[in-house]
Amino acid sequence: ICLEVLWDSPDHSTSQKMVTYGFVGIGIMGRGMALNLLKKGFTLVVWNRTPEKCAELVAAGATAVATPGDVIKGADITFACLADPDIALSVAFGPDGVVQAMGAGKSYVDCSTVDEETSIKIGDAVTAAGGRFLEAPVSGSKGPAEQGTLIFLAAGDESLFKECTPALDAMGKKNCFLGKTGGGARMKLVVNMVMGSMMNAFAEGISLCDASDLDTSALLDVLDNGAMANPMFKLKGPGMTKGEYPTAFPLKHQQKDMRLALALGDKLAVSMPVAAAANESFKKARAAGKGDADFSAVHSVLKK
Repeated sequence: ICLEVLWDSPDHSTSQKMVTYGFVGIGIMGRGMALNLLKKGFTLVVWNRTPEKCAELVAAGATAVATPGDVIKGADITFACLADPDIALSVAFGPDGVVQAMGAGKSYVDCSTVDEETSIKIGDAVTAAGGRFLEAPVSGSKGPAEQGTLIFLAAGDESLFKECTPALDAMGKKNCFLGKTGGGARMKLVVNMVMGSMMNAFAEGISLCDASDLDTSALLDVLDNGAMANPMFKLKGPGMTKGEYPTAFPLKHQQKDMRLALALGDKLAVSMPVAAAANESFKKARAAGKGDADFSAVHSVLKK
């Protein structure tokens, strides 16, 4: 089930105005997502490992607290957007963490990109503690997070999905409910595997064009006017041809997602030779110190 967002007004229901939301993880994605909740008038409690990153949100009306557990205690529904499975697990199970503070009447919506096993482990612990759990990884990067045009790939507690839809609508343009916990995690890995494979092929094409003494801007024009036209090529291509890779989605996170997708393929005996080859390019770029650059920086290690 995928529902598009049609915002006619910045207002939401009176009942939702009485709900206090929490947000854990104010990084590249979390910052824009949390700001959009505030812009839509939601009450928000926030936490980040680096407290200074909460200052902008506090200035916009949020309340900052000392631990993830304090967010759970102060909010009815808490969102999280964390960098990888290890961090997601530490925030959930660490001292003063999510699970320790969880109880009846509390809900946790994890927007982190993690493997299915990690999501199920966190979800089971949340529900065992009396709370409700929804995984809701997002399709989109820094720009869509700031613009409120993310796509949420949700799974888990359907009643929580329906209840927090106004908040999802404030942060995104489409919400998909994909069944029991694990469905959202799997879908996000498939989506990011396709994206990473496409980016690697695109980078190889730009490199081959350049090495062939062809105008790379002409290549971008041809692609943009043909059947392969897509927003990613249009957005990333001009910078790549200049060797510029401003970070919207860190390469280290793309490579992590490729690794997790390949592990899922191994588990299900699905052959993915294209994704495996792309992963090697992203690994090479990480080894070359490009992990914090945008994932389009894979081009830097492929060009001649």
